[in-house]
Amino acid sequence: MRKHLPKIFLVLVFLFFYLPIIYVVFFSFNDSRSLTNFTGFSLQWYEKMFENRTMMESIYYTVVIALIATVVSVIIGTITAIGLSKSRRLVKEFIGQMNNLSMLNPDIVTAIGLMIFFVTLNIETGFMTLLLAHIIFCIPYVILSIMPKLRQLDDNLAEAALDLGCTPFQALYKVIIPQIKPGIFAGALTAFTMSFDDFVISYFVTGPGINNISTYVYSSVKRINPSVNALSTIIVIGVTVVLILANVIPIIKERRLSKRLKMQ
Repeated sequence: MRKHLPKIFLVLVFLFFYLPIIYVVFFSFNDSRSLTNFTGFSLQWYEKMFENRTMMESIYYTVVIALIATVVSVIIGTITAIGLSKSRRLVKEFIGQMNNLSMLNPDIVTAIGLMIFFVTLNIETGFMTLLLAHIIFCIPYVILSIMPKLRQLDDNLAEAALDLGCTPFQALYKVIIPQIKPGIFAGALTAFTMSFDDFVISYFVTGPGINNISTYVYSSVKRINPSVNALSTIIVIGVTVVLILANVIPIIKERRLSKRLKMQ
């Protein structure tokens, strides 16, 4: 019996995590509004989801903000990480601690701080404040993802590129960036996920008429709205597809590369 305890515990953990998701997906196809009694298969809640203008706007704002925040935070984070790798040890450690502090800081504290900051500067809360807030809290995750890859690089790599005729900009995008590409991709994926999933900070810095998915779902929680189940199901399917592609594509590329090497 003791031999099977770890396996039983693992199964229970997986059930704890995935049963609520399966429950939501299952009842998104329910014919009635009930969340406890399945009366028949139907796609009506998916139809109503696409007919709901407010819900569609929340999806639009979520995706647009997540994409822009990801692109901007990757650019700023990559440049910052490369600059830190060439900085003095004292500067590197100080900025590194500040970067870690921003991630360890509770979301509620960051949210209130950003809200007070925008109010103090008389900036009207809305799309721009929401976007700026997402860029601010995504940048540290990008830096943290890229720094380990930069530590693995040879310190003389950039100098060698310059000696071979590259300009500083060419050495950056032809030599350094290709070497740290996995870190950049991991940082971009993390930034997009954090932005897409955020609620606390978004709730404090958004304005009237501007909602992302998390704030919309929160506003709908007081009344039964099965369309939210349909929305959640689409998100789950989308995330699953992205994760599969992110893991399968590198494997396929590696196999093709190994076949080419064998043929040679």
